[in-house]
Amino acid sequence: MTKQTDSYEPIAMEKSSIKLGIIGGGVMGEAILSRLISGRIYQPLEVIASDPQPSRRNFLQQQYGIQVTTENAKVLSADTVVLAVKPQVFAAISQDLADVSSRGAQLGAPTTTQLPLIISIMAGVTLQQLEKAFPHLPVIRAMPNTPATVGAGMTATALGDRASDVHKQIALQLFSAVGEVVEVSESLMDAVTGLSGSGPAYVAILVEALADGGVAAGLPRNIANQLAQQTVKGTLQLLQETSIHPAELKDRVTSPGGTTIAGVSALEKAGFRSALIEAVVAATRRSRELGNQ
Repeated sequence: MTKQTDSYEPIAMEKSSIKLGIIGGGVMGEAILSRLISGRIYQPLEVIASDPQPSRRNFLQQQYGIQVTTENAKVLSADTVVLAVKPQVFAAISQDLADVSSRGAQLGAPTTTQLPLIISIMAGVTLQQLEKAFPHLPVIRAMPNTPATVGAGMTATALGDRASDVHKQIALQLFSAVGEVVEVSESLMDAVTGLSGSGPAYVAILVEALADGGVAAGLPRNIANQLAQQTVKGTLQLLQETSIHPAELKDRVTSPGGTTIAGVSALEKAGFRSALIEAVVAATRRSRELGNQ
């Protein structure tokens, strides 16, 4: 039987023709890729992505028309490289790229435009770890969240010592395509991970619980889901457009002796507020632990 090979392995191209590389074609990697392609920030032939799964590589190439490869080192031919893998595999990935990083160190100039910009979206992996793995390459650490898949993400960035204003603008353009962007000091990145990085899961639980409450109160499931989702969406839009404090909005809808204060009282008795605070703190702690593994 003839051995099958990937028919979509990328052809050799000049470095200048590859502007974006993505290592890891999972949910977040694809989210960033899809918005950048649909927004025409990058053309498909300017992008290369690596992933160990043949089915994933095939999907990315057919869906977006980009180049794909099994070799992570090939992705470093790009001007900008996004590390979109789990932090647990960072050591193996950095080993794959060691030869390219060594060549960068031999070139000497820390900000040479011939070297790629490395942007990591790995939770817990510090700038120090990244700069040690990629000597003399400019590095930026970023933490986007899953609403990036619909262009409503929140991303925080922290710049490494060798990242210039030009690199900062590249990261801003890249993550602005999937939502809003803020720059923070790296000491706050684990807290960002605990809040906005993990936050969509907390909000999803909130929506699910609201709908379950509606069902418990007698509503049909489909109506309860619609009410819960639109209530959360509308409340967030109201907070954003009016810039009022959440506590003020709560007070506006909480009449003396009314239904809302009865519900708020039940939430306080159940420790709802404390549970959310502890969730952010626990996720922040776990982010730090991942960085130390």
